[in-house]
Amino acid sequence: MDWLDAVAWNADGLVPAVAQDAASGEVLMLAWMNRESLARTAETGEAVYWSRSRRSLWRKGETSGHLQRVVEIRLDCDADAIVLRVEQAGGIACHTGRRRCFFNLLEREGGVCRWVATDPVLADPGSFRGG
Repeated sequence: MDWLDAVAWNADGLVPAVAQDAASGEVLMLAWMNRESLARTAETGEAVYWSRSRRSLWRKGETSGHLQRVVEIRLDCDADAIVLRVEQAGGIACHTGRRRCFFNLLEREGGVCRWVATDPVLADPGSFRGG
């Protein structure tokens, strides 16, 4: 059996992939992978994802320069989620110009919940175009 066959791909042939900073353990982003993007990631050592909006492969950092060098690839116990432990070039993973995509924090005050952006913008988001 090919190692890619061990992955429980969803009906669209995709699996969610979490990018985690290899040094700190911080979760940087969530993206999707198909067979080809996972195979290319393993071959090249750089994160390659499947863009659902563009319906094409997307090498992280191809337009921004913020590449992800993959240190380790892990498959979860149900074989339906991937974790990529990465070294994030430039320290920016999010297309908004922030370190991570998970920058909105749910705050509750007086029974009212709201999302609050907590991380600063480190780079001009106009230069990213999703990459």
